[in-house]
Amino acid sequence: MKSTEVADVLKLFLAGGVAGCCAKTMIAPLDRVKILLQAQNEHYRHLSVTSAVTAVVKKEGFLGLYKGNGAMMIRIFPYGAIQFVSFEQYKKITQSWLGQDSHIARLIAGSGAGVTAVLVTYPLDVIRARLAFQVHGEHYSGIIHTFHSIWHQEGKMKGFYRGFIPTFIGMIPYAGIAFYTYETAKRFIVEQGPRFLSKPSPSQPDERVLSTACNLVVGGVAGALAQTISYPLDVARRKMQLGHMLANPHQFGSWLQVLLIVYQRHGFKKGLYRGLSINYLRAIPSVSVSFTVYEFMKQLLNIQSKQKGS
Repeated sequence: MKSTEVADVLKLFLAGGVAGCCAKTMIAPLDRVKILLQAQNEHYRHLSVTSAVTAVVKKEGFLGLYKGNGAMMIRIFPYGAIQFVSFEQYKKITQSWLGQDSHIARLIAGSGAGVTAVLVTYPLDVIRARLAFQVHGEHYSGIIHTFHSIWHQEGKMKGFYRGFIPTFIGMIPYAGIAFYTYETAKRFIVEQGPRFLSKPSPSQPDERVLSTACNLVVGGVAGALAQTISYPLDVARRKMQLGHMLANPHQFGSWLQVLLIVYQRHGFKKGLYRGLSINYLRAIPSVSVSFTVYEFMKQLLNIQSKQKGS
């Protein structure tokens, strides 16, 4: 790999990491409430989304909405960085096989990027979920203590990959659809859409990029579609991640068991899709900001791809 290519990969890594951090910081309070509702926390499970937000502030203070966010930031920078770098690399490979106009190439590249990122950063997601789920520090006192406890009490590395299978399976449609929808819509708008929806690239004036407002809308639509399809698997992932923090954790032996138990006990709407409304509130702006900041960083760092339609 040439030095210029290495430099571009490092810039993409920075752009992806910054994009991820900006997106997650903005929706951290909603992310925490989503975890509490998804996993049926005893303090909040009877509440609606808006009531839960109010109750968290009342019970734990305003900073309670950001509980576990430190672990999230440690995780999300490499997650965002690896995801976007992987997508750019997988896109080059799949397009060389299937052609630049291939919809399948974009879908495969997006799925591969999501799976790669989650594989590397999953242990930090487990730690973050544990910290976000507790209310008064009943189990863990911080990131290091959580890591130490899981390592020694739950089978070392095995404990850090609880719920990985539904995460892995869910990430395939989630990341695939998110990246595919965004990339396809972006390409269509730039090439065939009204001119006011795009603008000349600051770094490459002969190319056009989406306007900021259009970027936000397209990213939001991509996030909504991806979350709707993969949400039940996200519920299973959270249940398995929380492990010993839940009552009768032994019953959650596999992700299929989790889905079946949740459905039998709580049904479709109040079980498998419990917390979906708040997930829309967090996922749509999160994905929207993530794609928008990433595109902005690519332009700022002068790494806008020269490939057609990218």
